[in-house]
Amino acid sequence: MANRLFRKKKVDQIIRASQSDGSGGLAKVLGVRDLVSLGIAAIVGAGIFSTIGLASFNGGPAVSLLFVFVAVACVFTALSYAQFASTVPVSGSAYTYAYVAFGELFAWIIGWALILEYAVSNMVVAISWSQYFVSMLKGFGIHLPGWLTMAPAYATEAYAKLQTQGLDSLSGIEREAVAAYEQAPKIGDFPVIFDLPAGLITFLVTWLVYIGIKESRTASNVMVAIKIGVILFVIFGGAFFVKPENWVPFAPNGVEGVLSGVAAVFFAFIGFDSISTTAEECKNPQRDLPRAMILCLLICAVLYVLITLVLTGMVNYKEMNVKDPLAYVFEYVGLDYMAGIVSVTSVVAITSALLVFQLAQPRIWMTMSRDGLLWKRFATIHPKYKTPSFATIVTGILVAIPALFFKMDFFVDLTSVGTFFAFILVCAGVLYMDYTGISEQSSFRVPYINGKYLITLGFLIAIWGVYQYGQETIAEWHGLSVAEIFEHKLLIIVFWLVWMVLCVMGYRYRFSLLPVAGILVNLYLMSQLGASNWFIFLVWLLMGLVVYFGYGYRHSKLKNTDG
Repeated sequence: MANRLFRKKKVDQIIRASQSDGSGGLAKVLGVRDLVSLGIAAIVGAGIFSTIGLASFNGGPAVSLLFVFVAVACVFTALSYAQFASTVPVSGSAYTYAYVAFGELFAWIIGWALILEYAVSNMVVAISWSQYFVSMLKGFGIHLPGWLTMAPAYATEAYAKLQTQGLDSLSGIEREAVAAYEQAPKIGDFPVIFDLPAGLITFLVTWLVYIGIKESRTASNVMVAIKIGVILFVIFGGAFFVKPENWVPFAPNGVEGVLSGVAAVFFAFIGFDSISTTAEECKNPQRDLPRAMILCLLICAVLYVLITLVLTGMVNYKEMNVKDPLAYVFEYVGLDYMAGIVSVTSVVAITSALLVFQLAQPRIWMTMSRDGLLWKRFATIHPKYKTPSFATIVTGILVAIPALFFKMDFFVDLTSVGTFFAFILVCAGVLYMDYTGISEQSSFRVPYINGKYLITLGFLIAIWGVYQYGQETIAEWHGLSVAEIFEHKLLIIVFWLVWMVLCVMGYRYRFSLLPVAGILVNLYLMSQLGASNWFIFLVWLLMGLVVYFGYGYRHSKLKNTDG
């Protein structure tokens, strides 16, 4: 049974299968410029238009440095993705790569994690779209009732704060939430509050995807122009209203405050890996994919750092806990007309991001179904619209209903867990490819830096750094019981244990340093996420294993083909 669980697909087997499905003849039309455009279109979405506000609220202006750190982490991962994409030049991204490197069970796990990633990413995008849409309507003098435009938790938490701390303790956005709570219709004592625009836009985009809406290369370039135009507009327009005193203190909540925004910041970069799914359409994937991934990450990192500094310079970080920060800062300084321009263009930009992810999600279901791991109906193609119809409908329902009722920050952390997990497996997959010799088939390889001694040297330097500069952290650990350490610090313990294991394996197998750096950075960022999100993610994976052993294991085409 173990051999069947970890049975791998061979590279030539995957390529033959893709060609037999009729996808091998895709036009190779994409160059570096097109790939960079696609990458920016995927990256610049709800992250920059929404979650950047939450990150700034938690960490202050110093969050700008966190963007740099996360961008570096993504570069390590991007190189690993690029090697896989040049080795297995077909669609499927991390799911297909895991099938090659680790076998069917890991492929299932990562595919199941990607399903969660795309779904909750779209929930965040839908909620962000709702906030900008409401802001845009206000600019035209149209005011929707507050109880129709927010998650119930925002209103109930703000109302509870009013009762315990008084009106003076509430921020502007919290006062709006209190008004929504008081004005909402009630069923008994229960107020009826939900985010109607978020649900409606999800259903609308799902319908568009269902009937065959596809974005061409030209449409992608238009999207990027709109998005970058909005960001540059905010940077150059907002620079005139920056007050340097708002940057003091630079890190008001210390390192912990900055790192608490890691999920929000990382979410702003999610999407660069989508470039790897275009390998079949690249003119020269082994050359263009690595260049495009790094270029789009660098461009987005620079834009993110600049816009964070401008936003926190215009408005004190304490006022940044809003879901439409780009428009909010201009309203705050009294420039409603600029806020209106940002809101209108942001609605267009975020709608396109929602469409991109909503197109991708059903195709994950479809790919897994074609491998026999999910029910055949998920691979059903509509005879007229030529889209995965059933999978699209399921996706729409699974995204729209939670978007009506849940808070955004909950989804931001949850989507990051799944993404970190996928990134770590891709980096680890490169190490496996190097060990087994599969990398010899790679047209592009991650630059090799012998980590035999460097991995251990880095570990020793990190330990010294903790003792030298982390006395407060050490004191905190001493004050915790064993149960509290297990509950709150388990993930960071796992991080150090994994690093120790990599020291030994790196010495023995001469591991390449860059994939190891990708594993460690992503694992460390994972350790900074809330335990509740990890619990939900593990529950999701357990549900996936039930589905796999209940259906996928018995119906796997690879298992049945090989006997």
